[in-house]
Amino acid sequence: MNDETLRRRARSLAATLEPIVGQVFFSPECHAAYEKLGFGPSPGSFGNGVAAPDGPAYFTSRGSLLGQVEPEVVASAFGVFKPAVVVAGVQFGWTRTDAPTIFAARRAGAVAQLERVCGPAGVEVTRVAALLERAVEPLSEPGRPLFSGLRAQWDDPRDGWTRVFHLGDMMREYRGDAHVCAWSTAGVDAIEIGLLTEAYMGLPLRTYIRTRGWDDAELDGAANRLRDRGWLDDAEALTDTGRAEREAMERATDRAVTPAMMALGDDVDELIELARPWGEAMRAAGGYVGGPIDLWPNRN
Repeated sequence: MNDETLRRRARSLAATLEPIVGQVFFSPECHAAYEKLGFGPSPGSFGNGVAAPDGPAYFTSRGSLLGQVEPEVVASAFGVFKPAVVVAGVQFGWTRTDAPTIFAARRAGAVAQLERVCGPAGVEVTRVAALLERAVEPLSEPGRPLFSGLRAQWDDPRDGWTRVFHLGDMMREYRGDAHVCAWSTAGVDAIEIGLLTEAYMGLPLRTYIRTRGWDDAELDGAANRLRDRGWLDDAEALTDTGRAEREAMERATDRAVTPAMMALGDDVDELIELARPWGEAMRAAGGYVGGPIDLWPNRN
């Protein structure tokens, strides 16, 4: 598989899976379940009506993929968030619940939203689950903490949507783990990669990254470092060098998913064709962010 085919297929699959899997962070069913465990309700909504997650519930529920670990371990695995914010959220979370309980609530809430928005699981769901299972089978654990945690908790469920969500979550977190390896190896820190990604996606700097907990002084310092490196210009747009370096990180992430793309072969196009309408339905129903904060449609 040549680099261009790999790039197209890897990014198209990730873009297709994102609203199907990433909807877990906005699912009203998840928010209600977390509130019953003692977390706060959704604090509000985005401009397109998507319910925002409670911070500690987000950190604890996603952290449960790793099992019952120390909050610092969760912060390390998340990569782009301000560690102190993650640690505080998970410390609170472990006073309200444990990893198995909130992991189950998370998966059940995500599946409930998929069923509500996309309807009962049919033959297409069964087929997508089979293709995703083929894709994740050759992926390896080293350097992939969130993926490894999800694989350890794979219980071969019978329900079709549960299979699609869990396997899709494995693919999503595998790429995310690989991306952390790519940018950290390239010598940038968590704030710098956030700013680079905003510019790379065409977002104004210091917008989306604010959801990661960094303050103005930290953002200013990172922007200055990127300017000194020649990756941002005075208007805080990517220079040619900066864009090339950021693209190189994305291509390194694409290469990390080569085993999955090889396992799927030409069937990746079938997977994407079957699954794409579910993501479109999820956005239309307000189950996943859209507009300027929907990053994946702007990646090519």
